[in-house]
Amino acid sequence: MNLADTVRVVLKEKGQDVWSVTPDVWVFDAIEMMASKHVGALLVIDQDRLVGIISERDYARKVILEGKSSKQTRVLEIMTSPAIFVAPESSVEGCMRIMTKNHIRHLPIVESEKVLGVVSIGDLVKWIISAHEETIEHLQHYIAGQYPG
Repeated sequence: MNLADTVRVVLKEKGQDVWSVTPDVWVFDAIEMMASKHVGALLVIDQDRLVGIISERDYARKVILEGKSSKQTRVLEIMTSPAIFVAPESSVEGCMRIMTKNHIRHLPIVESEKVLGVVSIGDLVKWIISAHEETIEHLQHYIAGQYPG
């Protein structure tokens, strides 16, 4: 594991489950799905195309704070669109940079207009921590004279 690894490798490790809704779904139903799947965002897919993303942050800012009803508001009205996404060959480090710059916590991975999966900021932080732990272990073995070669 290292920062130059691609998100394709991360997806293989974490799994490629994609939870999504269509734009015409009620926000309440989307939030209910997020809760049942234990995720903080859902992709919004219409006719097999990624058209946006809806997150808990969208709900808080665009429904609760505006005094709307989640049972009378469609996902289309509050989703973030267009969704920022990356190709599967994007590096972990590059994805972290994109997520930090755009203040987002979920990043869809798309290839030839097909959604392959989603990585969260937590997935990438976990990957980076593991990479650093491996580097530290190798350095400790090297310093202790236990390094092969």
